Parts: sequence; C-alpha cells; structure tokens
Amino acid sequence: MAVTAKIIDADRERKEILSRYKAVLRACKPNIAKSDKKLIRHAFNIANEAHVEMRRKSGEPYIYHPLAVAEIAGKEIGLGTTSIICSLLHDTVEDTDVTLDDIQHEFGKKVSDIIDGLTKIDSLFDHKTDSIQAENFRKMLLTMADDVRVMLIKLADRLHNMRTLDAMRRDKQLKIASETKYIYAPLAHRLGLYAIKTELEDLSMKYTEPEMYRSIAKKLQTSKAQRNRYIRTFTEPLKKELKDSGLTYTILGRPKAINSIWSKMKKQKVSFEKVFDLFAIRIVIDTEPKYEKADCWKAYSIVTDFYRPNPDRLRDWISNPKVNGYEALHTTVMGPKGRWVEIQIRTERMDAIAEKGLAAHWKYKETNADTSLDNWLAKVKDLLQSPEANAMDFVDDFKLNLFAEEIYVFTPAGQLKKLPVNATALDFAFDIHTDIGINCIGAKVNHKLVPLSHRLNNGDQIEIITSKKQKPKDEWLNYVVTAKAKSRIKSSLKDEKRSQAEFGKAKLERKFKQRKLKINESNINILLSYFKVTSPLDLYYNIETGKIDLKKLDEFETKGDLLKPSRSSIERKESSESTTSSTKRKKSELLLIGDDLDKIDYKIANCCNPIPGDDVFGFVTVDQGIKIHRVSCPNTVELMSNYAYRIVKAKWTNQKEIVFLTGLRITGIDDVGIINNITKVISRELKVNIRAINVDSLDGIFEGTILLFVNDTKHLDILIKDLKKIKGILTIDRLSPDEYYSAS
Repeated sequence: MAVTAKIIDADRERKEILSRYKAVLRACKPNIAKSDKKLIRHAFNIANEAHVEMRRKSGEPYIYHPLAVAEIAGKEIGLGTTSIICSLLHDTVEDTDVTLDDIQHEFGKKVSDIIDGLTKIDSLFDHKTDSIQAENFRKMLLTMADDVRVMLIKLADRLHNMRTLDAMRRDKQLKIASETKYIYAPLAHRLGLYAIKTELEDLSMKYTEPEMYRSIAKKLQTSKAQRNRYIRTFTEPLKKELKDSGLTYTILGRPKAINSIWSKMKKQKVSFEKVFDLFAIRIVIDTEPKYEKADCWKAYSIVTDFYRPNPDRLRDWISNPKVNGYEALHTTVMGPKGRWVEIQIRTERMDAIAEKGLAAHWKYKETNADTSLDNWLAKVKDLLQSPEANAMDFVDDFKLNLFAEEIYVFTPAGQLKKLPVNATALDFAFDIHTDIGINCIGAKVNHKLVPLSHRLNNGDQIEIITSKKQKPKDEWLNYVVTAKAKSRIKSSLKDEKRSQAEFGKAKLERKFKQRKLKINESNINILLSYFKVTSPLDLYYNIETGKIDLKKLDEFETKGDLLKPSRSSIERKESSESTTSSTKRKKSELLLIGDDLDKIDYKIANCCNPIPGDDVFGFVTVDQGIKIHRVSCPNTVELMSNYAYRIVKAKWTNQKEIVFLTGLRITGIDDVGIINNITKVISRELKVNIRAINVDSLDGIFEGTILLFVNDTKHLDILIKDLKKIKGILTIDRLSPDEYYSAS
C-alpha cells in the first residue's frame, strides 16, 4: 500500500508540474513567437531533470519554484523568452550539476551571463566585507549594468520566496523578510515595479510585525463594504462629465497597502481609524501619445470642478517624470463627508509603465519615457566603477537613492539635473564630475555664495567653485545624500588614510627596532586586541594621528621576538571589567541565547531598549559581545539582511527581579486632576516607579511622556490597560528609544 500511495502521489505531481508549465506559456504568450516555445520547453526539461530529487521546505517538488518565477516574470513583469528561460534555469548552476558552460552550449552566452549574475557567489565571500548577501547584490548590479533583466528575474525570484515563506523557520523568515525590505522593495520601486514593490513590503511586514499586519488586514476587510460605497459616491459625478468631455477612461478605486497604512500611522502618530486616505482613485485614460498631457490635465480639471484640491498636494510627474520613468498627475481633493481622497491620473501607456516598469519601457521604446531611467542605470554603472572595496558600504550608499524623491535644478548653462530631495551643493558638484566634487570649496546658488552643505530647492541654478588645493573631509559625509558623492568621498578619504597609515607604520617599525622586535602577524594581533582596533590599517592610522600612544608599548614585556602585555596592564584591564560582572550574571539569568538556548552574558541594545516579553534576537558584535535587539528595532532590517550569520536566537525566562526602563506617550483632554489620576494608577495601584514625567497642554488637549520601570511586556500591557480606563485619556503609545532618551 505504501508503494502504491507513492506512485499515485508521483503521478499527481507530474500532472501538477505540467499544469504549472502550461501556466508559464500562457503568462508569456503575448511576448513570444511560436518558435520560442521549443527553447522554453528545452529549458523546462533541463530544469525539471536537474531538480528532480529536490524538495522545498514545504515538501513540494523544487521545480514548482522556477516555474513560479518564470510565470511571475512573464505575467506580472511582462518579460520575454530569454527571461523565461533564465527564470526556469536560475537555480540549476547553484544547486545542481548543471554548469554555466552547459547552459552557454545549449542557450548561448546571453542566457549564461544572466544566470551567472543570478547565481550566488560564495567563493567571492570575503570576511572583511561582512556579508555574503552584499557581495551577491553587488555582482547582480554589475550584471544589471549590462542587462537589467538580471535584477528583474531576481525580483521575481524574491517575490515567490516571500509568497511561500510560511514554510521557513522563524529566524529564517526574519532574515529573508528584513533583507527584502532593506534592498529588494526599494529596488523594485526604483525600477518602476510598484505592484511588486508594494507586495514585497506587505509580505515583509507580515513576518517582521505579524500582529500589526493582521490587525490592519482585518480592519481593511471589515471596512471594505463601507469603503466601496464611498468610492461609488465619489466617482458617480465624475463618470458622466469625463464621458461628456470625449475622454475614454477607466476609474479604479484601490485600498492603500498595509505597510503604507502602517507607515502613515507611525508618521502621523494616529490609529487606523484616524487614517483618512485609506484608498486612492485612479483615472486611466485611453488616448494617443500626442494628446496624453492635454487629456490628463483635462481630467484633472474635471475632478477639481467637483472637488476642491489641496494646493500643496499636486504632483506633476508628466512634465517631469520620476527617475524610474513613472508618469502621472497626483492630487488630493476634499471629498464627501469631509474626507481627503488621493487622485492619480495617467494614460494607459503610463499605467503599463507604472505596473510593469522596465518591461513596459522596452515596449514603448519609441517614446522618450525611458530616458530618465537609462540615465539612472548609467549612474549605477558609474558607481560600480568606484574603487570602494567594502561591499556593505557600497550597498548602503546605493540604497540611499533607491527611494529618494527628486528635485530639479540647473547648471549655469541651463542644463536640467535631477537630484534627491535634501541634496546639497556638494552633491551637485559630484553629480557634475568626481574631480569637481573633490576640489569643491563653495558654490553660488542663484548667484549667491553658499556653503557646501547648502540644501538645494526645485529650480535652483548652481555654479560650483573649485580649488586644486581642496581635499575631501570627514564632515562632508554628514551632509551629502547621493550614493555617488558618498562613495567618492569615502574612496578619497581611504586613500588619504592609507597615506597617513604609512607614516604610522614607519613610527611603529622604529619603536619595534629599538626593542629588537619585528612587525609580524602575531605582534600585530596582540596590538589590535590590546588597543581594540579591527585592522592593521586602523592601528597605523591611529598611531600617526595620536589616538594610540606608542609610549604604552614600554609597559609590554618581550619573549624572544614577541610582545607580551605586562601583568600590571592586564590587572588594570581585569579590574575595570570586574565592576560589571555581577550585573552581567544577573542579566544572563533573564535570557536564553543561541540554538541551544544557553545562559550567556549580553547587553541591551540602546537603539530599541527591549524589555522582557518583547520579541527579541541576539546580535554578535565585533567587540561588545552579544547585544539584544527587539525584532521591531529600527535597525533590525539592516542587521538581519546584511549580517544574518551573526544573528542568534534569544528567549526571555520568567525572571522578574530586574526592572527595565521604558516610556509611554499619553494624549487626552486636559481636565482637572487627570495627571494626578495617571500618576496614582502608575505608582500606587501597580507599584511602578516613575523616572520622569513631562506634560504639555494646549487648547484643552494635553500630551505627555512618562518614563517608568517595568518588569516585562505583560506588566506594561496591564499598566496601559488600566491607564486607558481613566476618563479623558485618548491615546497611549510606547515611545521609541530616541523619544525617551530625549525625554530623560
């Protein structure tokens, strides 16, 4: 019976695989010729055979994954034959015996190059760069500079992985979701794939903040009928007028994404019920290219005849498209019942580009719509040519400009330049040319002299002043915002640092020579450990700049040609460390850390200040042991996406002897005695110690911050529940670490 059941299952799976393969062909049917089907079938046969013994974490045949990626590439991004083939084969080189040479022989060099860009490169991993993923990302970008389909297929791959993330362990879910939010969602945004970008963000939130995700999703579902009624009421008068004006159109009403709503709730510090623009109305016009601009403005005029617009919320991305080619008119109008409604107006061509990004750009290549995105890809290529070696720096710099909104400024000759919002005169200088940025000493904005840190505004005209004597400075990194400027400044500073380090190394060699020692790896490692620096370059540089005093070497003993820290220096070190040992012992009883959940010393991360009961993880730092972060910490996304191999599990025990500092923001009606009632509940009824309280009142409404000590999240939840019972209290929220540090 067991054998029969297995045969039946295998037969069912074969039928399912064939069904999914046919779905791939249907997805790409508009973009391929009949002759291409043979190539796709050949790629499918190779992938199916290569993955035949492999299973996903869910237990499904592995071939389901490349088939799903191929369907997304064809149906949701609109890619063609080459991309479908690459999607089907994208994991074969990494996970099976199939080689790049095999693929090149069967499908040609272009397919081989794309798959090479998609293949992970463990062999290139350098521990000094800290992140395999950063190196993978850099390699994909290198290939993308020549063929952007590499990144489009990678986004399809990541989207399917996120859709099937339920089968993974919790720590893997957090790592992959964080990585997706940190790199892939912003990249989808920049490449114009708004639907994919939105889904990636929502799926990331589903795993990083599951409770809030479920709460918002449930409330959206509950309010769906009411929302649809409002959309019908709002659009009814517009439909007749748009038709009478001769426009052929489609009106769509869509709810905002869950992550977008959550971001708005945090930014505006309001509850779900207080977020009014939970949906957007989109008007898509079917018109010829030469009439696009006029017809969009005609539709805008009709909308604003019925509903009063907010003058500060008009965005004209038709006259000046975004860097990724996005074109539309956006405005916010006051609708029925005093509700603000966002309106998006675009043509069918613009809508295709907004939904399918680059794939639609290729379709409409005869227009000028792709020029700005081509310019951005040229900047990517320029950034990749930077001598900057650290992959993590590269990814951080690159990410800076993925989500940035643009401003439009001009050169003295009237040439238009696009820069991110908050870009400075120095960013503009580097955008013109690296040498101009490096030698920049000042600028004239609209004929007035300004410092390098001057922030530019739309319409500014900038003239750069240079001097051959100028060199980049560390503080420049504090006010440039473009990836190119940051990358070039860091590269120049490193060159200068290496130059200074040579002098420091010479000083150390002279010191060693006096003591008849050699600069070898053992001695350097002893000094790195003693002075707590991470590399020989930093050691030599700190010697030259005076941060390390070579006189301290006189305290060291020698054994043959090796240095040895003296007993007195070791005793001083042990004395300073022993003062905190008893506190560490107590704290280690609170947390179980690692896969085996052992009791290990740790530190609480200042960036998020977790308390017992919070969902937490441990992060192995370079020189400060293990630090405990909340899963909702502002830095979680970056840590988990870039340093996943340094993440360890952490779980609170039931220890309640230690209290932890946290903070609350309370708003309410300013009534007599309300503050007294609040402090009474906190300090008397629940016996919670208050560290600080700060209250401001204006026009009958008060807002206060309270810092207090609690045992754990359960203790805090009880406190919040009791405080909400006080008459006049409107909202209670937990403070972010930045807020309660500023309040303390």
